[in-house]
Amino acid sequence: MSGDNPKLGPKLGVIGAGAWGTALAQMLASDGSAVLLWAREPELVDEINTQRRNGLYLPSAELAPSIRATGDLGDLAQCDIALVVTPAQHMASILGRIPAVPRDIVLCSKGIEAGSRRLMSDVARDAAPASEIAVLSGPTFAHEVAAGLPTAVTLACGGGEAQWARLADRIARSSFRPYYSDDVIGAEIGGAVKNVLAIACGVVDGLQLGQNARAALIARGYAEMLRFGEALGARRDTLAGLCGLGDLVLTCSSTSSRNFSLGKALGEGRSAQELMANRSTVAEGAHTAPVLVELAEYHGVAMPIVAAVNRLLEGATAAAVVSDMLARPLKAEQGAPA
Repeated sequence: MSGDNPKLGPKLGVIGAGAWGTALAQMLASDGSAVLLWAREPELVDEINTQRRNGLYLPSAELAPSIRATGDLGDLAQCDIALVVTPAQHMASILGRIPAVPRDIVLCSKGIEAGSRRLMSDVARDAAPASEIAVLSGPTFAHEVAAGLPTAVTLACGGGEAQWARLADRIARSSFRPYYSDDVIGAEIGGAVKNVLAIACGVVDGLQLGQNARAALIARGYAEMLRFGEALGARRDTLAGLCGLGDLVLTCSSTSSRNFSLGKALGEGRSAQELMANRSTVAEGAHTAPVLVELAEYHGVAMPIVAAVNRLLEGATAAAVVSDMLARPLKAEQGAPA
């Protein structure tokens, strides 16, 4: 595949062939563009290239013929745009292995690095200093994006409008609509915090506490997201948009969310240790919760729902954690810090 047609040039790369990475590759290839998709597993590379399937992570999709899978990160040297969809805790090591050439790196993973407590944009700037960083985040279930159902996302560009001008038309498709922001921190915080809150909403579902409780949890969780985001420099309008409130509502409402499904199982009485050991896909909120607790304490931000999720993941029972939450002192909805 070569020549003057830009759709056939090897310019778009997706790093990570889980459900979300594969869905993004399928979306980008929907207009015939050539997409290079990196997968860690050799057998998955072979399956994508020979059968046009990803049976392990996205079995519902028949993959476009212009997607080519590779297991060699060196092949990414030919891509001027790389969408990075690796688990947050592995991003630094993966980015450190791709060829260090100037390109746009679009971060599509949602989380905070454990230990260093760095946002993914900070991780990426250190690991790929020659690149310009953007963040893609919003209400996106992978199977719907792969099926071409209408989707809107935030594309937060660290390089401002100049980077947006480079990326917008390259990423947008008829059913995939990005909206511009220059608030990278806000886009990242919305995605990271909502994963933890989705676990909490799954617990409510697992305990059969009803829709009233779930709606209240979303509202109070959103207040925690706003407090935390503002403490780290995010804008309220960013968190009120697709990458904050929009993503929160979607992820807290369906078992299609890995984090919601994890919480539901916890609410039904299964142990966090058992659930995490048996998962083939990453529920990123489980890794983010303890880091958020540390950061919230450091910045003096009250995040009782996030703290409750962390207690669950450490082994407390769902019934005990919910009982403690309901016993908290009454307070004003607005104005008070906790």
